[in-house]
Amino acid sequence: MKRLLPLGLLPFLLLSAGCWHVWPHWFGSHGDKKPKETTAIASDVEESFRQRFVEKRTAELVTQGLRADVARQQALDEFHARYTYIRATGK
Repeated sequence: MKRLLPLGLLPFLLLSAGCWHVWPHWFGSHGDKKPKETTAIASDVEESFRQRFVEKRTAELVTQGLRADVARQQALDEFHARYTYIRATGK
């Protein structure tokens, strides 16, 4: 009888060794749920990058002799041509 208990528990322990993180869910305790991060972080970073790129490129073009409004429009066009995968809209 003393050997039966450890031999009976051995398969259970071997099969559940990789599932320790599931145990709280089995017993109904889900622990503290952390709030999900907002998806606006990516769009905020993209928008910030667009603004910095346009400001820097506009300053470069103005030092080359272009008018400020023409330089800004050219910088925006270059940004959209170079970074087509960025969804920053320019609020």
